[in-house]
Amino acid sequence: MKVSILVVDDEPGQRQFISGSLAREYEVTTAASGLEASQLLSHRSFSLVITDERMPDMGGIELLRWIRENAPETPVVVLTAYGSVATAVEAIKLGAEEYLTKPLKSPEELRLIVEKVLRSRAMRDRTQLHQEETNAALPADVVAESATMKQVFRLADQVAPQPTTVLLTGESGTGKEVVARFIHRRSQRCDHAFVAVNCAAITETLLESELLGHEKGAFTGATQTRRGRFEMADGGTLFLDEVAEMGVRLQAKFLRVLQEQQFERVGGDRTISVDVRVIAATNKDLSQSMAEGSFREDLFYRLSVFPIHIPPLRERPEDILPLAESFTRKISARIGKPVPSMSREAGELLLKHNWPGNVRELANAIERALIVSQSGTIEPDDLPMKREPEHFGPARHGLLAQVEKTTILGALARNRGDRRATSEELGISLRTLQYRLKEYGVAGRDPGT
Repeated sequence: MKVSILVVDDEPGQRQFISGSLAREYEVTTAASGLEASQLLSHRSFSLVITDERMPDMGGIELLRWIRENAPETPVVVLTAYGSVATAVEAIKLGAEEYLTKPLKSPEELRLIVEKVLRSRAMRDRTQLHQEETNAALPADVVAESATMKQVFRLADQVAPQPTTVLLTGESGTGKEVVARFIHRRSQRCDHAFVAVNCAAITETLLESELLGHEKGAFTGATQTRRGRFEMADGGTLFLDEVAEMGVRLQAKFLRVLQEQQFERVGGDRTISVDVRVIAATNKDLSQSMAEGSFREDLFYRLSVFPIHIPPLRERPEDILPLAESFTRKISARIGKPVPSMSREAGELLLKHNWPGNVRELANAIERALIVSQSGTIEPDDLPMKREPEHFGPARHGLLAQVEKTTILGALARNRGDRRATSEELGISLRTLQYRLKEYGVAGRDPGT
């Protein structure tokens, strides 16, 4: 279906020129006065109105006011033969998209203006739709029951429509790529590519070629020209996971691409321009990396324009069971098994686990349970983690027990007696830690005090 345009002008020759210039690509309707145009707009909608400024009965400015009151979503372009600055300012204040003086230089000039206005309006409409969807609810594939994760997605949604670079931080497996894809889907770039690169999975010598591409013959094995990930992501989003693993030499080149949106392929001398939004992620403390000299300070500040920290799963237990339910549905569909229920005991076991591998570990645990389960219910024995015994044996003796005691007491001292922080550092449950401290006759500070 063609886009509909209403052309309003009291001069027949001008109406014919404008409609003739646009009729090949658009459905054009004409009106000889502002009054006739308002009558047409009362009965149907148009994608765009192009109106002369000076007309009898109802001029272009009066028609613009009427449209803003009765069809406010309709974009308007105002034409005038007088080029009055005062009139131009008034039209823009009333919401005109463009203001052009007659006579128009060529049909091509008119078509370019129409394309610009329609493209701009479509982009605003899409952004508004995304905002309305966000206000209603998160997408079905996003699980965020905890207050901390709801805040993460609120921040992600706020930055999504902007071209701003985003830095996602958090432990491995917390869901940084899920947040990055959410930002991309909510952005004006959603119709273009989302390209992901794991910097830790590619050697330093190959990462430059992977990001920037290479020309034929640039190095041994380069038998043909290859586009890099930046070119693949042109118009869209490039997600750089584990960006801290990028070598310092390549960081300097990467910084230039971020700043100028230009680069040369490896072995090439032709400058390539791109329009790419970068979302970077790391599980490292970049402040420490900068202090060690392994990460450039200028690149850090360029990447961390809008930082978002994703908390580990152990700090948001409200998300554990909803995530488990989501993974159960998705993985059951993938492996072709009926969706099972989860027993209360299995759910309690999931909640008690410390999840050092975060959401990724939970997904793997659910997949394993679905494979080994022989009934329509996931039971504790189907899960890879083991239930802690209700009673612990007597204190151990010998060298191993002494090493264990030294390790636990050392961690307790580093955490200033905070038992919860100590258990998290050691990767053991709080209950296990409390039992061992009781064995040693040591009292730690209550968690959170």
